[in-house]
Amino acid sequence: MSAPLDTVFAALADSTRRRILSMLLEDDMAVTDVAEPFDMSLAAISKHLGILAAAGLISQEKRGRLKWCKLEPDALKSASVWMQGFGQFEPVNLDDFERFLAQELPERAEDR
Repeated sequence: MSAPLDTVFAALADSTRRRILSMLLEDDMAVTDVAEPFDMSLAAISKHLGILAAAGLISQEKRGRLKWCKLEPDALKSASVWMQGFGQFEPVNLDDFERFLAQELPERAEDR
C-alpha cells in the first residue's frame, strides 16, 4: 500500500474519527459543534481532526472566530478502490477490521 493509503486507513482505524466523518456527511460543522457529542476535551477532538485533515479526509477553514470542518469524500476513493478488490467477500465492517488489525499488528496498536 502507498503511504497516502496507509494514512487514510490509519485515520479510519479509530471509531471516534469514523463517527466524526459520519457527522460531517450531513454538513460542514464548527469544531465546537463536532466536539459537543463526545465525552472528551476539545484538545482531544482537535487532535482527531488533525489526523483526519492530515489524511485528507477533511479540510478545515477559519470563518470569523470559528474553525469549520468539511468532509473531503474524494480522499476515500483510493481506499474504496483498494477495498473493491475484495468485492467477492462480504462487505467490510470497519470495527471488525480494526480488531483484526489490532490482533495482527499488536506493536502498532501499542503506539496509539
